[in-house]
Amino acid sequence: MGLIRIENMEFYAFHGHYREEQIVGNKFIVDLTIETDMSVPSKSDNLKDAVNYQKAYQIIKAEMEKKSYLLENIAGRILDAIYTQMSGIKKATIKVSKMNPPMGGKIGSVSVIMER
Repeated sequence: MGLIRIENMEFYAFHGHYREEQIVGNKFIVDLTIETDMSVPSKSDNLKDAVNYQKAYQIIKAEMEKKSYLLENIAGRILDAIYTQMSGIKKATIKVSKMNPPMGGKIGSVSVIMER
């Protein structure tokens, strides 16, 4: 087994409960960890034997372009799409962070972490 981590993927997107967030948008940071069997690709050195993390990035990018009200919805959609469109994943963990959320004070970020 092994882990693939794609960290600090940055997106400007239009997610949020408030109407203004859906119009103005905000910066989001996404981290993905995939647990997978790496025994075959570690010997073959062939991408067809590995979990293609570029494909995982493309999936996340596509899901971040769809508007949502809640971070939980975004995270759940990403996990659904990862498992539907990719194989060889034993476990996936996604973290979606909204930077500087409009909560009435100075807050660096708020995050949701989901795993399946």
